[in-house]
Amino acid sequence: MTKPRIAIAGFQHETNTFAPILTPYEAFTLAGAWPALTLGDDVVDVFTGLNIPISGFMAAAADWDLVPILWTSAEPASYVSQDAFDRIAGMICDGIAAAGEIDGVYLDLHGAMVTEDFEDGEGELLRRVRETVGPGLPVVTSLDLHGNLTPEFAERTSSMTIYRTYPHVDMAATGARAKVLLEAELARGHRFAHAFRQINYLIPLQAQSTFREPGRRLYQLVEDIARDEAVSADIALGFPPADIHHCGASLIVYGETQDQADRAADRLQAALDAAEPEFHNPLVPPAEVVAKAISIAAPASRPVIIADPQDNPGAGATGDTTGLLAALVEGGARGAAIGVVWDAETAEAAHAAGEGAEIDVRIGGRFPELGTGPYAAKVRVEGLSDGRFLCTGPMYGGSHADIGPVASLLVLDGGSEVRVVVGSVRTQNADQAFFTHVGIDPALQKIVAVKSAVHFLAAYEPIAEDVLFADAPGANPCKLDAIEFTKLRPGLRLGPNGPAFGGS
Repeated sequence: MTKPRIAIAGFQHETNTFAPILTPYEAFTLAGAWPALTLGDDVVDVFTGLNIPISGFMAAAADWDLVPILWTSAEPASYVSQDAFDRIAGMICDGIAAAGEIDGVYLDLHGAMVTEDFEDGEGELLRRVRETVGPGLPVVTSLDLHGNLTPEFAERTSSMTIYRTYPHVDMAATGARAKVLLEAELARGHRFAHAFRQINYLIPLQAQSTFREPGRRLYQLVEDIARDEAVSADIALGFPPADIHHCGASLIVYGETQDQADRAADRLQAALDAAEPEFHNPLVPPAEVVAKAISIAAPASRPVIIADPQDNPGAGATGDTTGLLAALVEGGARGAAIGVVWDAETAEAAHAAGEGAEIDVRIGGRFPELGTGPYAAKVRVEGLSDGRFLCTGPMYGGSHADIGPVASLLVLDGGSEVRVVVGSVRTQNADQAFFTHVGIDPALQKIVAVKSAVHFLAAYEPIAEDVLFADAPGANPCKLDAIEFTKLRPGLRLGPNGPAFGGS
């Protein structure tokens, strides 16, 4: 039998329409926690062995004839510029056209991309891919758990797989599942029946973890249904900070027949509807969360972890607000570390001064409209790095990060003992290496504060005495009923059991 010949590509962006930073083409060419824009055969060399969907697809399809086109992503932020989208979508479609005769296409996408012209970036990409390959060729995608999926996207892709963990420790496994679906579709000769459902309430990001209930239970049900009742089943819990019509959670089920798909989808939707009251918002005001952390940490041998979810760069926030930093210093926290704060200027000043120097700095706070300004302090430079290091945790493990010059700074003001890690590239702290590479061992701290919403759990919860979530300012708003949405579907509830958008 002839080996299937499959074109593969990746184009990922999670778009926070409330963020103050647009996403130009150049953002897709830069490395961060993930590799930079990678073209052609280099995709195989760069992505082999990583916990990224295209890596899992390639490993599972090692005996197929793969035609790699490109892979690219940009740190979550506001709208993808139309120039960036058109250029990258054009590169993908041109690459598919140049591949010659192919049996299918695999795309490693996110599911929550919004461009300046299109609310459904992935749906528009699929429309263009379909123009290139026609309506009948299998086009299989893997998606992030936070996708805001549309009926149009569900129609244009032959089948999709979605991460089943948050933190996303199963990204490569999700790509491998896409290969299984594509193989089954090729053997079948036509696409599976599918049932797509949208859920009628928004779920805050920090309540979506599959390490906790009800996420743990819901995703076990997904596994059970996919094993016993359908060909495949998945949930996308949605990405709330996106003011678009199709914002929110959804599910997709594939079956041999429409009746099989519908019955399984109805069961899964009923479980999601019943779980609505369990998606609690755990945010605690900054001063209160610091006082609580100090109290818990005092007798403990392990650190208390504080998440700063509303300033999570992984959800499009700036990563430079200083509300939690100020609360740590003013609350007298000792043995505390916070990072990574995005501040290239302070990192540069620390490198110029050198280790051991004491300098006056103004940390972060370049977007005062978000609720904080720069944090002014005298600091001692305790550690310096070029920001290039190997991640070792469950999510980023194996990836070579490159976040530019980094500095570890000890705040000398007041009676606190707080260390701040500042970096030159905006990035989420979801791996202990963001601290250890600059000389701070998180396990030896009393308090560790991370610019992350949930992904940090995979790397940090195993060393934690407790985990707390701060209600500090940032561009990733987590109190959904306070967000000024304008484009949602009428009646969609703004959070579990929250008010309905549009008042209906």
